[in-house]
Amino acid sequence: MLERWSQWIARQRRAVIVLWIALTFAGIFADSHLNQYLTTSIAVPGSESAKADHILATAFQENIEGTFTVVLNFKNASDDEIASFKSKIARASEVIPTSKVTQQRAIGGLLFANIGSRMGLYEAATYTDDFRAALLAEGLKQALVTGPPAIDADVSPVLSSDLQRGQIIALLMALLLLILMLGTCRAVVIPFLFALATISTSLGVIFLLAQKMLMVLYIPNIVELIGLGLAIDYSLLVVHRFRKESQGRQEGDALATTMRTAGKTVIVSGMCVAIALATLLLVPIPFVRSLGAAGIIVPLVSVIAALTLQPALLSYFGKRGVTPRGFVGAMARRDPMEGFIARMARMSVRRPLRVLTVSLVLLFAISGSILSLHVTPSSITALPQNLESSRALDTFTHKAGAGIITPHEIVIDLGSPELASTFPVESARMNLVEVLSRDKEVFVTASGVKAPFVDPTGRYLRIFLVSHHDIGAPQTVDLVKRLRTGYLHATHFPPATRFYVSGGPAQGFDLISALKSSAPKIVTLMLVITYFLLLRALRSLLLPFKAIAMDLLSITSACGILVLLFKSGIGSTLLGTYHLPQIEAWVLLFLFALLFGLSMDYELFIVSRMREVKDRGVSNSEAIVEGMAETGGVVSGAALILVAAATGLILGDFAGLQEVGVGLAFGLLIDATIIRGLLLPATMVLLGRWNWWLPTSLARVLKVKASPLGSRETRL
Repeated sequence: MLERWSQWIARQRRAVIVLWIALTFAGIFADSHLNQYLTTSIAVPGSESAKADHILATAFQENIEGTFTVVLNFKNASDDEIASFKSKIARASEVIPTSKVTQQRAIGGLLFANIGSRMGLYEAATYTDDFRAALLAEGLKQALVTGPPAIDADVSPVLSSDLQRGQIIALLMALLLLILMLGTCRAVVIPFLFALATISTSLGVIFLLAQKMLMVLYIPNIVELIGLGLAIDYSLLVVHRFRKESQGRQEGDALATTMRTAGKTVIVSGMCVAIALATLLLVPIPFVRSLGAAGIIVPLVSVIAALTLQPALLSYFGKRGVTPRGFVGAMARRDPMEGFIARMARMSVRRPLRVLTVSLVLLFAISGSILSLHVTPSSITALPQNLESSRALDTFTHKAGAGIITPHEIVIDLGSPELASTFPVESARMNLVEVLSRDKEVFVTASGVKAPFVDPTGRYLRIFLVSHHDIGAPQTVDLVKRLRTGYLHATHFPPATRFYVSGGPAQGFDLISALKSSAPKIVTLMLVITYFLLLRALRSLLLPFKAIAMDLLSITSACGILVLLFKSGIGSTLLGTYHLPQIEAWVLLFLFALLFGLSMDYELFIVSRMREVKDRGVSNSEAIVEGMAETGGVVSGAALILVAAATGLILGDFAGLQEVGVGLAFGLLIDATIIRGLLLPATMVLLGRWNWWLPTSLARVLKVKASPLGSRETRL
């Protein structure tokens, strides 16, 4: 079927190329308008913090994402001067539509004020410069503005700059690798055209999705850099096979065979990546779902392009366009069975137990540091130091503790209007504030009987609470637990009263709780679906189990390196990464899905080639060595191209993206060397004839050719 399809595409190549050019320009246009639909929200729908945020939005007319915070550092100011500062901040805030001052406090030479609004993140962020200018006009030159809108306004240009720098680095590294692998400028053009079309189209589809669902601020960086590596990988694998098939054959026949073999493998590989990332859609967190949605789009668009644009480009450039020249041409004409990868494969075939033991010891040693892994919902303090919002956060941290950056909010629903001013409620509120102020983790509390602490109907109360530690610290998490299960239920409010704890720490607690409860189901589903997909693709009962086990080893090792680099700080100076006590929780689940899909990608490409060789009737050992020799080089090159793309994330200024980049880069390096180079051939030798066994009854169900057990074989 793919052969006939490729022949039809070759005949329609001009129309296909024109269509993809149109999609590319449409995607570029959509990408230029995508930023207004992106957010940093970590809210979990249906959680206690989300319910509190809904009350704040409806009863208090405040959007937690639209709240500015002003920090003013002063020395030896009188009470009158502090009162003047507060008045000036209030006047300056009038440039922000629908704004109101929700609290102002002076603590230890530091004045901070929260300015709430009904606006969402993007709209509020557009008033950041106006607000800063208004503060200057009031004579508050030392005032610093932070909060979600200000951070978004400051961060967006830096993210764009990081993306451009990352793209340049990734493109240069990819170009060098492609020239070394393909040896001709015309052949190198094909993967780059393929990548440009798929990335732009993917961003166009994401723009359409963003009209209906939340999309996280990091998505353009992740899609453009990882999409670059993935698209070039898929194109490279097909170009490499087409070049091999073109030797001594007609172009049409070579293209048909290429699409039947490598084209089919790319389709299944893309589906593996898409399915792995699709499981993130089952996580009840819009933040994570958006990563899953974006992650699905990139491989699916790449697969569609591999079925349409790729054969059209190969047909257009022809055999001469992919024929290597010079040094690379000479290397390409060498027998791959005499190369380095073939020699390594033979070594693994001859000494499988020794190779297996050494590889496992090394992988477990790398993975050991994962035992000290701690997670956080957000590394909010890990921002570029040249941003005003970041300097404000640092001022907070040094003067008053990191907890002041993300305060707690307690929302109290009394059940009926006009109860807030009654004596029993007022007495209960004062008692609660007194109890809270005695907690060793509580730095300061703020409450009252009028706005902004009471809504206009008198049904809802709110209490601000600042802890000593930041959003993800164990002490802060324990405080959230005490608030929800202890303090609030030991009060003397009316029986119908309901309590909700929100704010950054509670949102983070709900996020991590949702991730922990979802992760086992997500991982199990991912493993089961992948097993059955590989079962049909490889026509083997045991190879999918082996592939999954090795993928898990690769991912665990990558997480171990994450801990070594970010928590222990080993190599952080060399790579320019942050030194942090915790890893962002979403990174681990996203990395698991992404690395699992990509590792399965490479496994499938190598083992599919072994399967082809085995079906010719050769021995298990010969199939392993030849399959490794034919595909090992191109798979290693493909992995290095994705590592180049990940480097663009590592060299950025944001902790979460750095963590994704480090995990992806080291995960792929481990996968391409220890896992695929040593462990894969060694385990396949030990499995012997069981590698290729697929019972006839199961083959009938799967509608594939059966693979009987066969006889024992002698190793090379």
